[in-house]
Order: sequence, then structure tokens, then C-alpha cells
Amino acid sequence: MPATVCAVMAATVVRRAVGGGGGKICFLLRNVLRTFASQTDGEVRVAQILKQKFPQAAAIKVVDISGGCGAMYEIHIESEEFKEKRTVQQHQMVNAALSEEIKAMHGLRIFTSVPKRAS
Repeated sequence: MPATVCAVMAATVVRRAVGGGGGKICFLLRNVLRTFASQTDGEVRVAQILKQKFPQAAAIKVVDISGGCGAMYEIHIESEEFKEKRTVQQHQMVNAALSEEIKAMHGLRIFTSVPKRAS
């Protein structure tokens, strides 16, 4: 769902809540804004794809930064597969892995790194 649609839906809920009385505001906002204790379906789906495409990854973190509607994600991947590749090449690998999912996204932040070796 595009970020603008999410924002309009949230604004509509807040407007209705404010007009409808005090106790409803917290209840409605709790249902609109996701908790950070659990992952959204989109976060889980993107993380699974990345785990398949980057089996050597030491760490993969996917966060929906659009408030839970799946319009924008931030991805952190630490993998040996990025070794000796420039940052732009690493990001191209991630974009290629998520080529189908990216079509439905508004934006994507990618952070890649190679695991540090213990000395």
C-alpha cells in the first residue's frame, strides 16, 4: 500500500477518534500504529527472500519504515557474499534479489557490510 494511502487512512482514523471522544483515540491509534515487538508480514516475506538469496549472511534485518503498510523498507545485510565488491555492486545484488517485491514499494534503504573477522 503506498505511503500516502497509509497516511490518509491514519489521518482519517485520528480525525474520527478526536471527534468521537477521548477514550477512543488510544484504542484506534493502537490499532493503526504497529508495535515494534513483532514483524509485519511484509518484513517476514522480504527477510525470507533475502535469506534464500544470501545463504552466507551473518545477519539480516528488515524494518518496515512506512508504519507497517509495506511501502518502504530499511534493510541491513551482513554477508561474506559482499566481500571485494563495491557498495553499489552490493546494493545491486540486493535489488536483484528483491526485484519483484520492489515493484510494490515506494522506497528502499539498503545497508550492506562484510562480517568483521575476529582477530
